[in-house]
Amino acid sequence: MPYLTAPEELSALLGEGEPAFRAAQLRAWLYETPVLGTAEMTNLPLALRERLADELWPFSVQAEQFADQGRTLKWLFRCRDGAAVESVLMGYRTRTTLCISSQAGCAMACSFCATGQFGFERHLEPGEIVAQIAYASAWLRRHPMPSAPTRVGNVVFMGMGEPLANYDRVRESIRRLVDVMGMSARSITVSTVGVAPAIRRLATEPWPLRLALSLHAADDELRDRLVPLNKRYPIDDIVAAADEFRRSKGRRVSLEWALIAGVNDTPEQARGLASIAAELQAHVNIIPLNPTPLSADTPPDAESVQEFADAVSRAGANVTVRDTRGRDIDAACGQLRARSRSSGAPSTSR
Repeated sequence: MPYLTAPEELSALLGEGEPAFRAAQLRAWLYETPVLGTAEMTNLPLALRERLADELWPFSVQAEQFADQGRTLKWLFRCRDGAAVESVLMGYRTRTTLCISSQAGCAMACSFCATGQFGFERHLEPGEIVAQIAYASAWLRRHPMPSAPTRVGNVVFMGMGEPLANYDRVRESIRRLVDVMGMSARSITVSTVGVAPAIRRLATEPWPLRLALSLHAADDELRDRLVPLNKRYPIDDIVAAADEFRRSKGRRVSLEWALIAGVNDTPEQARGLASIAAELQAHVNIIPLNPTPLSADTPPDAESVQEFADAVSRAGANVTVRDTRGRDIDAACGQLRARSRSSGAPSTSR
């Protein structure tokens, strides 16, 4: 299967009898100008295209949903072993961003996260991660989003799974994105709930990546409840690791904050968040919670969201309330898989 084979090993995949340049041609179709099907690989022999046709992607598309007048698209991919993963494509005026998964399921068990509520299945392989970007890139060339660039310019590891719990495979996928697909490392964001040793390891990598720390609480007591990993790596530890990353890369860290009504939307939490942001010289992204099927947590109303953001700003932090995309298509990670699992049927909607 091409995407499950390292780019440097495509010759072995093609087998004996194929000239050496065929591997370079295939590599171009997979990584440089990805296509949706082998029929578009016009410089490859027909017999080779037919042999690879059913093996091109390591997954099939089980569901495809559109929202925001076609500017948000969510895919539910079904891997060959039945594992389900999700990706979300978002078009903006100046950029097109893809949110990708690094695991099928997640073991972090964050109380408000749909993915965590269904547990962990397995790590994704590098090729399964990269194939999400390749598929979105190929799809965009056929179906440009309204008033948005026709290429994936930004990739965020914020989909299903904890990227830093799948470190080696995520690292290899980043290598392929940067060294083979030609993507700027500055346009790649790795999000984590706080695997402190892996944050420090990421700080030693050669690429100027972005780091997003999913904080969600400003004290250990509340964070222990929302993010169980905090019991292993408490706030002081992960903030120190994030600061090490910032100093090593010279890149501003962002703090992600899923705002939950009556839980972490208090003035005390706002002041604590601002204090951590000041220590890290970080930018705060406030994300009104996307409700999930197994949790009673809800987002605050719009007025309360703005009040919280204003309180964080008054306390000295740079803050943005993130545009909530695709709420009507289960855009929070894990939601589409949850709905698909409960219905037992594939879905396609616009």
